[in-house]
Amino acid sequence: MKIIWSNQAKNDYNKVLTYLHENWGINEVKNFIDKTEKVVSLIKSHPQIFTESSRKKNIRKGFVSKHNSLFYRVKPYKREIILLTFWDNRQNPGKLRY
Repeated sequence: MKIIWSNQAKNDYNKVLTYLHENWGINEVKNFIDKTEKVVSLIKSHPQIFTESSRKKNIRKGFVSKHNSLFYRVKPYKREIILLTFWDNRQNPGKLRY
């Protein structure tokens, strides 16, 4: 299946990398990149591996780290997986659209 990054996912990902770089250093940036790549690879191989969102059908939540989740949508008829957003799990869940 093809992986597509939404603009929101790209922006969120870059914000996390910037935050990690400014506050924790390059090693944490590398760790987050590695974890993200592993999760995306896992999603690509097994799109249904993570649980479906309780709020929206066809949207799933994968865990990148204890602080960050990745929400994505599977479109099997198009053979696409759309990465929607990275979410800081410490935020108010009421603000989450998914």
